[in-house]
Amino acid sequence: MPEEKTGLLPKLAPVQGGVWKADMRVCHVITGLGDGGAEAVLFRLCTAVADVKDGIPHTHHVISLSGPGRYGSMLAAQGVRVDCLDMPRGQLTLAGLLKLFRLLRRERPDIVQTWMYHANLVGGVMGRLLGIRNVVWGLHHNFLDSASASRTTRLVNWCCARLSHVVPRSIVSCSQQGAVTHAALGYAASKFAVIPNGYDLSQFSTDDRARATLRSEWRVAPDTFLIGMVARWHPVKDHPNLLAALTKLVANRISPWRCVLIGTGTGADNIQLRDRIAELHLDGQIVMLGHRGDIAATMNALDLHALASYSEGFPNVVAEAMACGTPCVVTDVGDASYIVDDTGWVVPPRMPEALANAIAAAMEAARDNTAWANRRVACRARVVEEFSLSRMVSSYQRVWHEIQGDQA
Repeated sequence: MPEEKTGLLPKLAPVQGGVWKADMRVCHVITGLGDGGAEAVLFRLCTAVADVKDGIPHTHHVISLSGPGRYGSMLAAQGVRVDCLDMPRGQLTLAGLLKLFRLLRRERPDIVQTWMYHANLVGGVMGRLLGIRNVVWGLHHNFLDSASASRTTRLVNWCCARLSHVVPRSIVSCSQQGAVTHAALGYAASKFAVIPNGYDLSQFSTDDRARATLRSEWRVAPDTFLIGMVARWHPVKDHPNLLAALTKLVANRISPWRCVLIGTGTGADNIQLRDRIAELHLDGQIVMLGHRGDIAATMNALDLHALASYSEGFPNVVAEAMACGTPCVVTDVGDASYIVDDTGWVVPPRMPEALANAIAAAMEAARDNTAWANRRVACRARVVEEFSLSRMVSSYQRVWHEIQGDQA
């Protein structure tokens, strides 16, 4: 089966129907099931296989090194078995390791698919010690530094780089840039497969009713340009970069606009963020909404989604916004520029003036109603063509079945 080449590493084409017919038991080992991008991808992967027309039957079993988080009950409600080892985040316990050992020994899955550094190390090594050869690692970061990751996480990543040559049969990276970065750190480059995240396009789509409802709830006038940033409160998301850019819009008297901040830790109870907004005299322009479960509706309410991060792998929020027909301005991190392509604006990270100029350019472009409508259509078309859920699912299937076929 031919491969598409992007840069140094392979990007897999979707599996074609009828190639593999046997049922396959896949055990996913993940660091936790909280509200994160990798966790969301795992949920979609486990619950969407049965809905993919040309898919192959798979039985999924999810093991969380920590607790059930947000997605544990959601997976269970969809009929996916979930076991939690209840180990403290970033720590190992003898009881947790013994439980993992017993689960894998009893289940003997065809594939052990791990997610993120700690699970790659613990789940991958445990699987190989039990004689399970078909281990696939999952990488969902671009790079780590002292501000974005603990010393323990960076040590685990260092260990994984050395063990990548012997433990996994394949390494899935959600981003091309992430694969290149990790290969440069010593990961086995020949084992990488790049599988972009996929999205349920029936859930993320244009919705004029949701747009009108939320803008009314937030008291945003129809003719006010609404900027939004959906991101948890975390250093790598670089909210200060966005705030600095917004102050430049005020200084340049660009109006009318408002901005909503959405994500865990961005509510009014974040005193540090609230005080900084007040110091910059932006409290009349910014609404702090915190965590919301209606992200598809939120993306529809926005005129522009801004990604201000200084590090990303494959930023889900960009593709989710575009699937709803919302153009994006992004920093050039991870695969953000690849997702946006020519539908939006790309600026260097940590350069608020460039970010402000891009937002101003978007506001100016929106004045041409016809051109803006065409841009919105192009945003959704980009996601439909490149980042559908069925494409992601079939690509994972291809990895699993190819390594099983190599072993046969």
